[in-house]
Amino acid sequence: MKLLTKQQVALVETAIMRAEVACSGEIRVHVAKRCSDNIFEDATRKFYELEMDKTKLHNAVLFYIAADSRRFALIGDKGINDVVPKDFWDVTCDTMSDFFRRGDFVGGLCAGIESCGHQLAIFFPHQEEDEDELPNEISFDE
Repeated sequence: MKLLTKQQVALVETAIMRAEVACSGEIRVHVAKRCSDNIFEDATRKFYELEMDKTKLHNAVLFYIAADSRRFALIGDKGINDVVPKDFWDVTCDTMSDFFRRGDFVGGLCAGIESCGHQLAIFFPHQEEDEDELPNEISFDE
């Protein structure tokens, strides 16, 4: 799948690393070619396939992108959903949607990751003993 160039992949992965410096949360991006009628089911299934539910604080977030379907979903683990306000996910989704509407996919993804990192830092600030529990590389469906 050639949605992203090597340089764009590097930009997104750098955004993930920067966001995770400010918080103890774990952020991953998965790009699928398309999604079913229920993108949240697809994203949730991928969340568990990537073993994102196994982080120590249950504070992982998956940015699930269905490229050809032109849809996306954000899935957060239980630890996040137990403590964040109701509009937590809306802020990040709105930020991304603004960029996507302008045709700036990579900018939207990077801005969403940055927004998510800032918000996670409020509830899950970075701790000295934090370790990077999940890979920062983008995963793709074959």
